[in-house]
Amino acid sequence: MTLNDFFSRDLQAKRSRTTRGALAAVTVVAVLLRLAMEMPAAPPAKSLQVYFLDVEGGQATLFLTPDGESLLIDTGWPGNAGRDAGRIAAAAKLAGIPKIDLVLLTHYHMDHAGGAPQLVAKIPVGTFIDHGPNREPGDQATEQVWEEYQKLLAEQKVKRMSVKVSDVLPLNGIHAEVVSSDGAVLPKPLAEGGARNAACANTEKRSADQTENARSLGILLTFGKVRILDLGDLTWDKELELVCPVNKLGAVDVYIVSHHGSSQSNSPALLAAITPRLSIMDNGETKGGAPTSWDIVKSAPKLQDFWQVHYSKEGGAAHNSPDPLIANLQGPDEGNYLKLTVSADGSMEVYNSRTRATKHYTAAQQRAD
Repeated sequence: MTLNDFFSRDLQAKRSRTTRGALAAVTVVAVLLRLAMEMPAAPPAKSLQVYFLDVEGGQATLFLTPDGESLLIDTGWPGNAGRDAGRIAAAAKLAGIPKIDLVLLTHYHMDHAGGAPQLVAKIPVGTFIDHGPNREPGDQATEQVWEEYQKLLAEQKVKRMSVKVSDVLPLNGIHAEVVSSDGAVLPKPLAEGGARNAACANTEKRSADQTENARSLGILLTFGKVRILDLGDLTWDKELELVCPVNKLGAVDVYIVSHHGSSQSNSPALLAAITPRLSIMDNGETKGGAPTSWDIVKSAPKLQDFWQVHYSKEGGAAHNSPDPLIANLQGPDEGNYLKLTVSADGSMEVYNSRTRATKHYTAAQQRAD
């Protein structure tokens, strides 16, 4: 081999190694880009984050305030080998919080408060918030949930706070005001409300509900210019007290669809009054998402998107949102969640953990008339 041959082969080898190294670098970059596209974007500084968890037709909604404080609305079902408590604890870990500061129980039905004992066994809780005593003692399942809640408070020595209408939750960074509690609703309009509601005249009047649903503890959360309404399972008759003949609430940006989309709630008068930009429904495949209720929410005059935690089997093809707006489609239980991020500038985005896609909503869209 001549010296020229040696240098020629050496040069070829170096070029080969350089090419392989470059290809490897490109591959690494491609993988990192793919992972970045699949993962939800890091939330902007000083944002409000809201996780809508799949508890199969119950409710468990986790709020993380800009100041790092946490509020969980409801705890899902009991049983199921601790499924719902496990999903809440997993969401708390994803949010980077070691405990839940406040757990608000809207009412004492099993799908909302039944998972409280299992939750406390999974993750520390600071304070429970409720509307007061159980008002449905004749229902055995509801009374059992109430009794287990009382036992939990006594044995675990967890703090408890019962709140009434117009109380404000002790949270820094957001304003969370009670608008319904233990059968009472706001006595007078909020600053954003006060207008007469023309839809009241054509909305069916219904008799008073006698269950815990009508006692639901409802709150209106405000962060910057964005307002989020969660009324638990508040029933049709109580909705009309809130928005008829005068709309006491005013418009909201995000409506957490009442009662999982049940036809016992979500009256036309309510939706005409609050005119949400986004609706998010915590239904299950076989619980909630009634077609009549879905139609009323969907027809809200300023609605941009209707997000669902589950595909509704009852709704069928005609009464479900497009697949990209649904966290869990038909089939095996996947436990996917939706995450709402509200920025200080008033913009919002929703991340679907099933599709790993995020949809952005600008502040201008929210407030456009």
